[in-house]
Amino acid sequence: MISRIRRRRIAPVCVRVAVLAGVLAAAGWTTPGQRVAATSLVPRASGPTWGTAFEVPGLPAAFAAITSVSCASAGNCSAGGTFRASSGRRQAFVISQVHGRWGKAITVPGSATLNRGFAAITSVSCGSAGNCSAGGYYAAITHGVRGHHAFVVSQVHGRWGKAIQVPGTPALNLDQNASISSMSCSSAGNCSAGGYYTDGSANRKVFVVSQVRGRWGKAIEVPGTAALHTARAAVIFSVSCGSAGNCSAGGDYSDNPDDPLPTEPFVVSQVNGRWRKAITVAASLGGSLVSSVSCASAGNCSAVGYDDESFRAAFVVSEVRGRWGKATGVPGLTAGDEASISSVSCGSAGNCSAGGSTGFGQVFVVSQVHGRWGNAIRIPPPQPSAEIVVASLDSISCASAGNCSAGGPYIGSGGQQVFVVSQVNGTWGTAIEVPGLAALNVRGSAEISSLSCGSPGNCSAGGIYDNVGRQNKQRAFIVSESQQNPG
Repeated sequence: MISRIRRRRIAPVCVRVAVLAGVLAAAGWTTPGQRVAATSLVPRASGPTWGTAFEVPGLPAAFAAITSVSCASAGNCSAGGTFRASSGRRQAFVISQVHGRWGKAITVPGSATLNRGFAAITSVSCGSAGNCSAGGYYAAITHGVRGHHAFVVSQVHGRWGKAIQVPGTPALNLDQNASISSMSCSSAGNCSAGGYYTDGSANRKVFVVSQVRGRWGKAIEVPGTAALHTARAAVIFSVSCGSAGNCSAGGDYSDNPDDPLPTEPFVVSQVNGRWRKAITVAASLGGSLVSSVSCASAGNCSAVGYDDESFRAAFVVSEVRGRWGKATGVPGLTAGDEASISSVSCGSAGNCSAGGSTGFGQVFVVSQVHGRWGNAIRIPPPQPSAEIVVASLDSISCASAGNCSAGGPYIGSGGQQVFVVSQVNGTWGTAIEVPGLAALNVRGSAEISSLSCGSPGNCSAGGIYDNVGRQNKQRAFIVSESQQNPG
C-alpha cells in the first residue's frame, strides 16, 4: 500500500547508483554528489548513544516488519507494522516502550476480526506517553468483492482499544482500495490522519479524518483536490499537527489514475478543526511530490519534496503564521546532484532539519535556523576508506531546535545495512552502523522504516532485516538511543 509506494520511489536509486558509482570510480571520475559541502560534520566521543538492535519480541518466526515508530517522551514510544501469523494471514501489530523498556508485540485488538487476508499498520503517532493512535489497512470481502479498507486504533493510558474502520470511508471507498497513509497526534486523543480511497469510477482520491477528544469523526475528501487540474489520482504521504485541530498534509496528484506520472505536489492545511482547500506548492518537472511535512506549532510548518520522475530537483517550502510561501531548491545542491529529499522534522517554529540523497548515493542533511535554510551538507555513511558506498536517508526526527537524529540504508561490501546519525546543538556527528544489526542481518538486506525522538538524544527506530535470504523470513528490529553525559 502507501509505504510500498514511497519505498519504490527511493530504493531503486541505490541499485542504479551502486553500478554507476563503481564504474565512475574505476575510471577515476568523481560524482556530482561529491560536490555537496561536508562542513559542520564532526565526530563526538560523548552525547547520544545508540543501544543494540534486537528483534521485535512476541511475533512468530516468520515475516515481520515495523513500518512506523513514534515517541511521546524519553523512553515512551509505540511502533506498529505487519507480520505473518500461523494462519498464513498478514496481521497488524503494535508494540510499546514504557520507561525505556520495550514490551511484547501484540496483534492490533479487533483487527483479526476485520481482516480477511492482509492487514498492516502504516502510521503511528503518540500525543503523550501511553496515548497514541495508529492507522493502516486490512483486506475484507464486501458485496462479494475483495478489497482493502482503512482502519484506526487508539491507545489510552497504555492500553490499546479495538480497531475500527475509518468512519465515513465506506461511502467514499466504492471501489474498495483504501488505506491510512499518515497519522499525527498533537495531544492525547487529538489526532488527524490522511489516506486514499478509490471512488466508483476507480479514481484514487485522498481523504482526511480527525480525532477530537478521543472520538474519530467522519473522513472527507480533501477539499479542493478535485479542482486541481481535474485530479483523478492523488496520494497523501505525510500529515503533521502543530496543535489540536491545526495540521498540514502533503502529497501529489495527477490527471490519470492509470498513469502515476506526471504528478504535481500539493499541501493542505487544517485551521481550528476545519480543512482548507489544497494548493499546488511547486512547479512540476514531470513528476513532483511533497514527501514529508512537519509542523512545530499551529500554522508554522515546513514541507519537502522532489521531482519523482527524473530526480533532478529537491525543494523546501514553509508555512509561516498560516501562509505557505514559495518552494525553493535546497541550498547547496545543483541540478547535477539529482537529489531527492524524503523526510523533514521541526523542533520549533522555523527550526527544522531535512534529509535525502543525491542520484549518486550521497546522503545529505539541510537545516533551517530561524526560518532560513542553510546549505546542504554531506553525511558519509560508515565505511572502510577504500569501499564504494551508496546510501539514502529515509527518516529524521527533531526533539528540539538543532537536536535531531536520522537514519537510512547504505550499501557496501557487506550488503545493505542501516546507519544512524545525530545532530547535537546544531552540529551533525558521524554516522554509525546500527549496533548489533549486522549480526541479525546476515543476508545484508536491512532497511529503516521510521525514527522518532521523544527528547534530545532519546530516540527509537525500527525497520526490517533479512536473516535467511527469503522474503517470508524478513524480521522486524527495534533500536533505541539514550542521552549520555560527557565523561
